[in-house]
Amino acid sequence: MVQLKQGIWLLGISAWLFGLIDRAFAAFADGYFSATECFTILAIFLLLLSWLSLKPRMELAPTVAPSSSDVAFSLQPVEQHLEVTKARMDELQAHHLISQSYLLPYPYLAQIYHLLNLKHLETIHSFSLNNLRIVRVSALEKTDQGGTIKFETTLDSPLNVLRIWRQRIAEVKLTLHTPHTVELGIPVYGDKVIIVMFNAIPLSNTEHQFRVDIYGNLKWYKPLLKLLLHSASILTVIEDLPYLEALTRKVQRLAQVDCDGLDKTINHEMMWLFNRFVGLYGSSQPTLKAQPSVS
Repeated sequence: MVQLKQGIWLLGISAWLFGLIDRAFAAFADGYFSATECFTILAIFLLLLSWLSLKPRMELAPTVAPSSSDVAFSLQPVEQHLEVTKARMDELQAHHLISQSYLLPYPYLAQIYHLLNLKHLETIHSFSLNNLRIVRVSALEKTDQGGTIKFETTLDSPLNVLRIWRQRIAEVKLTLHTPHTVELGIPVYGDKVIIVMFNAIPLSNTEHQFRVDIYGNLKWYKPLLKLLLHSASILTVIEDLPYLEALTRKVQRLAQVDCDGLDKTINHEMMWLFNRFVGLYGSSQPTLKAQPSVS
């Protein structure tokens, strides 16, 4: 029942966002912004705020740890990994903007594959990112518990809405801190930056808790900034669901990762960070076979 309510809530947000964007484009199409159009947009905006406040309450872990019968011990976060994540989030806390948490009916490994696959930014999120393109991978760096990949991105369209945040060409950084924590660093104009922390915690072999925390040092009006970030984050999660469903069919729960074989199938730079994950943690994780058809 909770998941049904969550689904209806997410669907409602996407509908309100579509209506808001549609009315905004229609209002500016003729170069004249009338009082009626202004009132309509304001009304939709207020309704969207009201709908956001109706978010269903969810009972989410990790307040109660999964039992060993539900999930393999190797999938549970160890103290060392939790300390790394906590230290990084404490470091960023002064710039914290929003948090979102979801209980998703997909294996944890499907989420990790999704987060560490650069190509999905161009394909799965082509709508929300307005056809963002990855130009090249500029740097690779291994760490004891993960690694960092830096890559240049470009906004091809002069009408890309992301230009309100950043330059047309910008270097983005993706970091694997632990087998459960991924950080995305997005440069904004000047010395400003937006950082997104993703935490994926397995609850069983078929579901996981997914938490998104967004930080930033932008000098925007905070209520408006938070609304934009909440809306953008919800939209990307909605886009993720069909992709995670497809990835779930590729997770072999009982098999073990063949690191050497997997390295040969996903040795492209776009998948370097997932390859690094496999090299560090693959012997204790369920297998996810790479498929060229899924980007």
